[in-house]
Amino acid sequence: MFEVFRSSSKLINTFTGHTNTVCSIDYSTFDDCQFICSGSNDDTVRVWDMDKNKQIQSFNGHSSFVFCVKFSSYHYHNNHQNVICSSSFDRTILFWDFKHNKQLRVFNGHTDGINGIEFSPFNGGRYLCSGSFDKTIRLWDVETSKSLHVFNGHEKA
Repeated sequence: MFEVFRSSSKLINTFTGHTNTVCSIDYSTFDDCQFICSGSNDDTVRVWDMDKNKQIQSFNGHSSFVFCVKFSSYHYHNNHQNVICSSSFDRTILFWDFKHNKQLRVFNGHTDGINGIEFSPFNGGRYLCSGSFDKTIRLWDVETSKSLHVFNGHEKA
């Protein structure tokens, strides 16, 4: 089955714009449009419109590498906002409204870079987990912007 997939797959498009390593991408649809977001070691978060084959936003709010990016289904389904969440080596999690080109909020709390984020598959994505080089995992409430719990116990990042 893999050989069939591999032999029939072809490059559809290439998006250029980042000036350093791309660490993370995510895909979503909003209002019947397809989007990809990307986070890079060039400290930027970028949004690409797949239907128009072009970059539509670039956010420069992080002061270091962007390790992870995710589209927020919670913001779309509850507030009809097109939002991306990004985590960075600068110890912050930022929320971006890419339709209106603005930063919405910042989550602070980790004491080292944040290498991974994931929205909950329950409650419509209201909760966000973040993993950090500070050896902790944090659980956040996206609605209230509060850190709900810090999970300790890891010996490494």
